[in-house]
Amino acid sequence: MKRPADLYTASARHYEGLPELAYPFHDRDVVVTSCGRLCLHRKRINISLVLAGQKLGIKEVDEGIWLVSFMHYDLGYFDLEQKTLQPLDNPFGTRLSPIS
Repeated sequence: MKRPADLYTASARHYEGLPELAYPFHDRDVVVTSCGRLCLHRKRINISLVLAGQKLGIKEVDEGIWLVSFMHYDLGYFDLEQKTLQPLDNPFGTRLSPIS
């Protein structure tokens, strides 16, 4: 029986990585720390270790309530008192456009 290393061939395509993320409709761009937090107004808000090193967009939607987005997805909300991300029910689900 052959081992996986005997069958593996490297891809001819080079992986470029993610494009540079920009959030023009958000108030701030922040980078998640290596321990999975973001720092805002001298407070540390727990986000996720999975997003460590990634740039997120945050937008203040109400007094002290912030919307957190990654790429085109709204992940959830946090407030500066509770200091943890409250995720949306299904941030990666289908989006329905409002009918005008």
